[in-house]
Amino acid sequence: MKKFVMAAGFAMLMGTTAMAQSIGVTMARFDDNFLTVLRNGIQAQADAQGLQVQIEDAKDDVSKQLDQINNFIASGVDAIIVNPVDTSATQAMTDAAEKAGVPLVYVNRQPINLDTLPDNQAFVASNEADSGTLETKALCANWKAEGKSEVNVYVMQGQLSNQAAVMRTKDVHDVINGPDCGVKVNIIDEQTANWSRDEAQTLMTNWLSTGKAFDGVIANNDEMAIGAIQAMKAAGIDMKSVQVGGVDATQDALAAMQAGDLDVTVFQNAAAQGSGALDAAVKLSNGEAVDNAVWVPFELVTPDNMANYMSKN
Repeated sequence: MKKFVMAAGFAMLMGTTAMAQSIGVTMARFDDNFLTVLRNGIQAQADAQGLQVQIEDAKDDVSKQLDQINNFIASGVDAIIVNPVDTSATQAMTDAAEKAGVPLVYVNRQPINLDTLPDNQAFVASNEADSGTLETKALCANWKAEGKSEVNVYVMQGQLSNQAAVMRTKDVHDVINGPDCGVKVNIIDEQTANWSRDEAQTLMTNWLSTGKAFDGVIANNDEMAIGAIQAMKAAGIDMKSVQVGGVDATQDALAAMQAGDLDVTVFQNAAAQGSGALDAAVKLSNGEAVDNAVWVPFELVTPDNMANYMSKN
C-alpha cells in the first residue's frame, strides 16, 4: 500500500524538474474565491517551470467535467489535474485517464476512490479531518470564555456531493458531541448553502425570520460565513453577540475578521495545493513515483494571529 505523507511529502514535490510539455486542468468552478487562488497557484508554478497549462471551467457540471477530461486525453496532454465537481463521480474520471495511460492528479477535493487510485494518479489537498475540528474547537473555546455553558447554533454546509462538506460537518458533530468542547451546543438547523455567499445570505435571512435566539453560525467555508454575516448585519444584529466561524482564510474572510465580524477561520493553503498538484502531475508524467496522498496542513486563524495570513491567500 502506498503510504500517506504530511507536508514533507509536499516539499519533496517542489524540487521536480519539468519534462512534461502540456497539462490539462479542469476546475469545478471559476466563480469561487478559494478555487481562484488554487487555480492561480497551478498557473504560477507552470509559468515557473515553463509548462503549458490549459485550464477549463466545469461550471459545477459533472458531465461537462468528464467531457473536458476526455478532450484533454484526445488532445494528447502529458497529465491532467482535476478539482472535482462531485467527488462521488471521480471513479469514471480515474477510469478514463487510466485506460488512456494519462497521469491524473486530484486537487483539493478528495476522490471517492482515493484508496484504490492507480500508481500514476495522486491526490494533493489538506486533511479535512482537521478543518472543521479546528474551527469548532475554537468556537467552543470562545463561548466558554464568554461564560456560556449552553449555546444554540446554525450549521451551514457546503455542497453535499463534496467530501469536504461531509467531513467538515462531521467534524462539527464530533467536536460538539465529544469531550473537547466544554459547552453544550444545540444545533437549531443544519442546511446546505452550496459554498455560496449569496445562498448563505438567503438561508440566514430565512433562519432569522423564525425569530429563534441563537449564539452563532458554524459554516463549512468562509464564503457562507460571510453571507451569513451580511444577512445578520442587514437585520441589525450586533456581531459581538454571536460567534461566526468559517474555513479557508480568504482575503475577504480576513477583512471580515479585521472588522470584528468573523471570529474564526482555518487557513487552507490554496496556492500550495495548486503548485503541489502541478508538481505531482509533472512527476507522474515523467514516470516518477508519487505518494497517493500529499497533505498540506490546515492552520487555525483568529484575530490574535490573522496578521500572519493577510498576504497568504
